[in-house]
Amino acid sequence: MAVRACGLIIYRRLQSPPSSKVTDSIEYLLLQTSYGTHHWTPPKGHVDPGEDDLQTAFRETQEEAGLQASQLTLIEGYKKELHYPVRGKPKTVIYWLAEMKDCNTEIKLSEEHQAFQWLKLEDACKLAEYEDMQATLKEVHQFLCSKE
Repeated sequence: MAVRACGLIIYRRLQSPPSSKVTDSIEYLLLQTSYGTHHWTPPKGHVDPGEDDLQTAFRETQEEAGLQASQLTLIEGYKKELHYPVRGKPKTVIYWLAEMKDCNTEIKLSEEHQAFQWLKLEDACKLAEYEDMQATLKEVHQFLCSKE
């Protein structure tokens, strides 16, 4: 049985000068784990018994980043499923896309993470070491650009 986890790719839009492209003002939230290799990912975690996938994504976001569902807008039409092995066992991670309603909302980390950063696409891809996560961030960015 594959391990199942769910999370949210969270972004915010900064106020940008009128001359710049809207997509240049987008930043993504990545959290750095306080265990293992200290890798960077969006908030995510394992599904608890009796929970559906989206409930898990919101619960984990609240636990790991201190963000309530009411502070986020879930973006319709985007859902990504990643599959990769962890310690020899298959893992499935499902991400939804959410926008911060207020780009100045404070992030409150749990003990599971030691740092967070808001990053433009290129920098987010540099920190997210895993190719599938980099590809997902790029895909999200394309998705947001296509909605402009």
